[in-house]
Amino acid sequence: MLAGHRIGNAGPARNGKAITGVDTRLTAGPEGPRLSGTRFYSTGALFAHWIPTRAVGPDGGPLLVFVRRDAPGVRVVDDWQGFGQRTTASGSVIFAEAPVEADLTIDLAPLAGRPGLFGPVSQLIHAAIDAGLARGAVAAALDFLRTRTRPYPFTAETVAEDPHILGEVGRLTVDLHAAEAVLARAGGTLDRIAAAPVTAQSAAEASVAVAQAKILTTEIALEASERLLELAGASATRETYNLGRYWRDARVHTLHDPVRWKYHLLGNHALNGVLPARHQWN
Repeated sequence: MLAGHRIGNAGPARNGKAITGVDTRLTAGPEGPRLSGTRFYSTGALFAHWIPTRAVGPDGGPLLVFVRRDAPGVRVVDDWQGFGQRTTASGSVIFAEAPVEADLTIDLAPLAGRPGLFGPVSQLIHAAIDAGLARGAVAAALDFLRTRTRPYPFTAETVAEDPHILGEVGRLTVDLHAAEAVLARAGGTLDRIAAAPVTAQSAAEASVAVAQAKILTTEIALEASERLLELAGASATRETYNLGRYWRDARVHTLHDPVRWKYHLLGNHALNGVLPARHQWN
């Protein structure tokens, strides 16, 4: 099916009481299945060949449906207005009686009550994105400091000799390496758990490991992207350098999965032995 083609995404509905609500429906007809509904947070759909999305089947059961980007009735709208993630095209996808090949639907009902790693894997990917933003911000800060930033008057001959900047760069480097190490450990934990039948206990263990990584990658993404501008100085805010993109992207992306609930999850598990709720890993 792929043959070098790109897979996008048609994410949660924009409106509704819960982000998990699904009002996109697959109906049966004389000419085959047809998909109708509107989805948002559709990162990558504008550039994709195939768009997967969740839907409700004719019998009311949950489905994962793959739709061709160029199929009749598929419209991708570039209406993302966030101040970050500007090039991800995370806007709307509208399905209007879009034809779907019968063998490109996956019945999710058998998985609904079974422990799995859908949540932890998805959150690990987002944590990795945040780690990448942090790494990019630190690299940009080092480059700007070496090539463009002037030392504060009467403190040092060069920026490289400024003790405060050296200390801040050292702290950022340590925090970045720590976040990346915990992220790698979480990935290893998921690999180990996935190699055996997943249980409620092991799925919860995966959620705990990923929550730890999500906390650290969120914090370093925000810290590094903010500190980049502080260390580099006023000239770094010029639009020509576009360094503000690191903070905009980190600030917007880390809002999708509020890290405050990760602290609650870890605290409740450590103090009370409470396993993460099922929605954390399904």
